[in-house]
Amino acid sequence: MSQATLEERVAALERQVGALLANHAGVGRTKEWRRTRGAFTGDDLMKQVFEEGRKIRDAERKRIQPRGARKTQARS
Repeated sequence: MSQATLEERVAALERQVGALLANHAGVGRTKEWRRTRGAFTGDDLMKQVFEEGRKIRDAERKRIQPRGARKTQARS
């Protein structure tokens, strides 16, 4: 492969990357989360997922420290 061919290929790649970046810059990424909000409303499977997650979080809270335990230990 000659040096001129390599330089041409690199220049072409640079133009393509520049075009991709220019196209991507116009895409608004700040509001993407708003598009998915409510997407799972009424979905029974997601209700189960949320409920299982809630159970796990509640169990973790109870395992780490019962309510009021820190207050009674500090007074003793």
